[in-house]
Amino acid sequence: MNLSLLILLPVLTALVVLVVRDAKQVRAVALLGAVVQLVLCGFLLMAYTQERNAGNTTAFLFQQRAMWFTAFNIQYYLGVDGISVAMIMMTSLVVVAGVLVSWKIEKLTKEFFFLLLFLSAGAYGFFMSLDLFLMFFFLELAVIPKFLLIAIWGSGRKEYSANKLALMLMGGSAMVFVGLLAVYFYNGTPTFDLVALSKTHLPLVVQHRFFPFLFLGFGVFGALFPFHTWVPDGHSSAPTAASMFLAGISMKLGGYGCLRVATYLMPEGAVEYQWVIILLSAIAILYGAFATLMQTDLKYINAYSSVSHCGFVLLGIGMLTKTAITGAVMQMVSHGLMTALFFAAIGMLYERTHTRMVAHMGGLLKVTPFIGTVFFIAGLCSLGLPGLSGFAAEMTVFMGAWQNPDMWYRFATIAACASIVVTAVYILRALGKVMWGKLELKDHEHVAFADAAWNEKLAAVILIAGIVVIGVAPFLLQQLLSPAADTISKQILRAAF
Repeated sequence: MNLSLLILLPVLTALVVLVVRDAKQVRAVALLGAVVQLVLCGFLLMAYTQERNAGNTTAFLFQQRAMWFTAFNIQYYLGVDGISVAMIMMTSLVVVAGVLVSWKIEKLTKEFFFLLLFLSAGAYGFFMSLDLFLMFFFLELAVIPKFLLIAIWGSGRKEYSANKLALMLMGGSAMVFVGLLAVYFYNGTPTFDLVALSKTHLPLVVQHRFFPFLFLGFGVFGALFPFHTWVPDGHSSAPTAASMFLAGISMKLGGYGCLRVATYLMPEGAVEYQWVIILLSAIAILYGAFATLMQTDLKYINAYSSVSHCGFVLLGIGMLTKTAITGAVMQMVSHGLMTALFFAAIGMLYERTHTRMVAHMGGLLKVTPFIGTVFFIAGLCSLGLPGLSGFAAEMTVFMGAWQNPDMWYRFATIAACASIVVTAVYILRALGKVMWGKLELKDHEHVAFADAAWNEKLAAVILIAGIVVIGVAPFLLQQLLSPAADTISKQILRAAF
C-alpha cells in the first residue's frame, strides 16, 4: 500500500479542478477525486486488517521513508497503525459528503473545491506522518484553507470569525512547535522520528516543562477549554462543507496530536498533568452542554455541542487507561461523522428556509421528511442513543474512565455522565421545535419547499452508514484500535511505575 497516493490524489485532483473551466466539470472532477480517495482508504483498511491477521506485529505498517532536510535530520516518513487508519477512513467519508453537499456552490466554484481538496490532503498527511516536523507541516497546511473558506464563502461576521480562527490556531501551532523543538533537542540525538523517539526516554524535567506546550497547543485545535472560543464563531460563519470539515476533520487533528505526540512521547508529563487534563475536560463537557442550552441558532447549537463532545475525547486521553484511550479515538471517529451529518442537515434546512433560528421554524418534518429524518438521526447520535456510534464511543470512555481508581477522577466521570441529560434536553427541544408542531416559518412560505436532492441524500446516507456500523458493531472499530491503544497504554504504564 503506497501511502503517498492518499496525499498526492487530493492534491492532483485540486490541480485538475483549477484547470477545468466549466462548473459542472469542476464538481464532477471533485466528486470523482473524493470517491477515489474513499476507495483507496477502503483498500488501506483491508490491507491493514490482512497484515494484522497474518501476524504482522510491527507498530506502524506500510512505512515509507526518504530524507527530506538532511542538515536537520528531517524525513518524509509515513506509516499507519489502527488509530491512523480509523482517522483516515473517517476523513474520506466526510470528504465525499462535503463535496456532495457543496454541489450548488456558484461563487468561485473552482477555488472552493480546490481548497476543500487541499484541506483533505493536509489531514491525510497529518494522520500518516511519523516524522514530527512533517506532521507539523501538514498541521499548518490545513489552517490557510480554513481561513479562506470562511472569509470568502462564509456568512455573518465571516471576516471576524476567519481571523479569530486563524490567529488562535496559529497560536496553538506556535505552542506545538516549541514542544517539538524540546523533543528534538533533548532526546540525545536530534531527530523528529516518532518511532525512534518512542523508544527513548526524555528527561523528567523536560517532560514536565514542555508537555503543557504540546498538549495545550494541540488542545487548541481540539477545542480544549478555555481555548475553544474559535469553535462557535468559526462554525457559525463557515459554509456547510467547511463546517463539516472543521468539526468532522480539523478538530480531530488536535485530539490525535494530544494522544500520538504529547501523551505518547511524554508519558511522565501526562501523568504529572493528568489532573489538569481531566479538570479542563470535565469543565469543557459541562460548560459546552449548558452553553448549548442557551443557543437559539442551529449552528451555534452544534458548535457548542462539539465543544462538549470533544471534551469526552480529551477526558479519555487524560484518564490514561487503555479502554479510555480506545474510547477517546472511537469518540473522535463518531463525532467526526455525527457532527458532519448534523451540519449537513442544518445546511440543507438553511438553503430552503434562509434561517437557522430555532424560534423561526416549526413542523418542517411534514414538508422535508428526508431532511427531518437525517436531523433526527444526527440528534439521537449526539445524545447517545444505543445502536448509534455516539453511545458506543461515550460508554467506552466512561468505562475506561471508571477504571481509574482515584476518587476525584471518578467524580469527573460522574459529572461527564450527567452531561448526557443536558444533551438530551437541548437536542430534543431543538428537534421538537424545528421538526414537529404547527407548520410555520417566520417571514417565509413553506409551500414551495423541496426535500433533499440526490446529492444531499447520498451525502447523508454515507455518513449515516458509518454511524450505524459503529453503533451496531463497535467491536470492529475496537479491534482495529486495540493494538495501538495497547502500545500507548504500555508506554504510560512504564512511566507511572
